[in-house]
Amino acid sequence: MSVPSSSSPTPHRSGFACFVGRPNAGKSTLTNALVGTKVAITSGRPQTTRHTVRGIVHRPDAQLVLVDTPGLHKPRTLLGERLNDLVRSTWAEVDVIGFCLPADQKIGPGDRYIAKELAEVKRTPKVAVVTKTDLADRDRLTEQLIAIDRLGKELGIEWAEIVPVSAVAGDQVGLLADLLVPLLPEGPALYPDGDLTDEPEQIMVAELIREAALEGVRDELPHSIAVVVEEMLPREGRPADRPLLDVHANLYIERPSQKGIVIGPKGARLKEVGSKSRKQIEALLGTPVFLDLHVKVAKDWQRDPKQLRKLGF
Repeated sequence: MSVPSSSSPTPHRSGFACFVGRPNAGKSTLTNALVGTKVAITSGRPQTTRHTVRGIVHRPDAQLVLVDTPGLHKPRTLLGERLNDLVRSTWAEVDVIGFCLPADQKIGPGDRYIAKELAEVKRTPKVAVVTKTDLADRDRLTEQLIAIDRLGKELGIEWAEIVPVSAVAGDQVGLLADLLVPLLPEGPALYPDGDLTDEPEQIMVAELIREAALEGVRDELPHSIAVVVEEMLPREGRPADRPLLDVHANLYIERPSQKGIVIGPKGARLKEVGSKSRKQIEALLGTPVFLDLHVKVAKDWQRDPKQLRKLGF
């Protein structure tokens, strides 16, 4: 009788995972940590992510494509409703869902709202990811792990895994990838080796500008800013060894009164947004950039279907 060989190669797996969680639960930071570079914009305030950014994790045994969705929340505007629809349609298409719950905060109504929605998604495996463990002591973390286990039992969610991680400190990020991979279907790589995201460059550039703009206006305009890159063109007549990319972008706000806030005294704030985002854009594209920014008013764009379409939502 022949004994089956134990050295048969493990099958290659590839598929899609998405992180969900209430706004500011650490989803984008976790995506960036797993991919090893900045593909999703992060900010200290909720509702930063508006586009489904895919980060791609390449491993010898697998390719894990991360879909970064906006935080699910009770919508107050048409934009909010569209973001929620985007989240639900993503859940239906991925192979595994990671539910992010910060270690340093008790499970609240926002988490329960998402968990109830997740309980309706029957077939997709779910992993509970306890984020921001660097902000919680051991007792607090233990309490959170017990609370998450209880939440699953209460709502009929069977967690495939419960994993504590700190994306900022890099703790257990590799372990999380190890636990997500077996939940993916067997199959060849979906993207060429070396690709880190399938987001068009123009959208990534717009996101970097928006991140820099949000940073300057902490509490004044949390979500009234949209950015559209109108064009990105190599400067004509430059020698091949000294290229320059011209990037023209518009920052849209909802009311004329917000214009001064974004531009700042004597244009100082807009200048800072320009220099900060230009450095990031140059690092992303690997070429010197001339960045031309303009601030425009698109009245109440978050509530206007026509404006939302124009701004890419």
